[in-house]
Amino acid sequence: MRVLLTGSAGFIGTAIGSLLEKTGHEVVRVDALLPMAHGSSAPAPPDTHLLDVRDAGAWGDLLDGVDAVCHQAAVVGAGVTVADLPLYAAHNDLGTAALLAAMSAHGVSRLVLASSMVVYGEGRYVCEAHGDRVPPARSRAALDAGDFENHCDLCGGALAWATVAESARLDPRSSYAASKVAQEHYASAWARQADATAIALRYHNVYGPHMPADTPYSGVAAIFRSSLERGEAPQVFEDGGQQRDFVHVDDVARANLAALEATADRSPGSLAAYNVASGNPVTISEVASLIARGAGHEVAPVVTGRYRIGDVRHVVASPVLAEKELGFRAEVLPEIGLPAFATAPLRPAAG
Repeated sequence: MRVLLTGSAGFIGTAIGSLLEKTGHEVVRVDALLPMAHGSSAPAPPDTHLLDVRDAGAWGDLLDGVDAVCHQAAVVGAGVTVADLPLYAAHNDLGTAALLAAMSAHGVSRLVLASSMVVYGEGRYVCEAHGDRVPPARSRAALDAGDFENHCDLCGGALAWATVAESARLDPRSSYAASKVAQEHYASAWARQADATAIALRYHNVYGPHMPADTPYSGVAAIFRSSLERGEAPQVFEDGGQQRDFVHVDDVARANLAALEATADRSPGSLAAYNVASGNPVTISEVASLIARGAGHEVAPVVTGRYRIGDVRHVVASPVLAEKELGFRAEVLPEIGLPAFATAPLRPAAG
């Protein structure tokens, strides 16, 4: 299989490209090397076409002879400020639309898209008395009072979290999340209009070797590690009880390989979405403790009680459908992968 891989020089793209080549596939690498992710002087890796997906129509000849596209290129993060909105819209939304148009023009009809669990917004919640409930956004007054849980809109009781299936409603809570939903919608429309096949992989929190070092757009695992390297205790927001799933980058690469192979056998005309998760959720406090243990630090994380408006309380996706339909099951559990991450090589901070 000849695969065009966008975002090939990134943290996840590098792992995918390596696995594809190890399994006998040919990879056409494309990356814009955006300074915010790679630094202002990062050289292009070997065999990488230094190109911007927003200009895909101009470099579409790279799509000649390609069997499938694995689209990882994106501006990532939660959206640090409102000023980031045009950045996400340009690179994620317009970039995806331009790539899909170029794929159609060159007869490429198989796509695997990097999506994210952030499309769900809050996770799934269940009231003991009233079953599944959709809680409203947590109020500033409740957060100021240290009440971080979501509550039933009927009885006011605390809601228990449950795993989120791919059929859940989409409710983006940040500019980044809105752009990932838009990418999925563009891919879905393209699949119908072009009689093509699209698979969206909704990653949970990805971590692992060569993850970017501490930046405003880094994942929390990298931020915790950077704190420990500075001799500081990791700062945990809220009460540290937020449930998340952390999936190793090697497992994410395996999920992409499974999805790319699956596109050859799917009936065209629609998009299928799959959660990519370890299936073993942990609290944010546990994440900090596991990384500290791996680094040989006895320091306990500091639970600050601080919060960010727009953050969700719990979101844990169900891995069942990905295992059933893609044959994908994560191999690296957080209790093994997170301590190992504490001493894994990182990509230098962009600068």
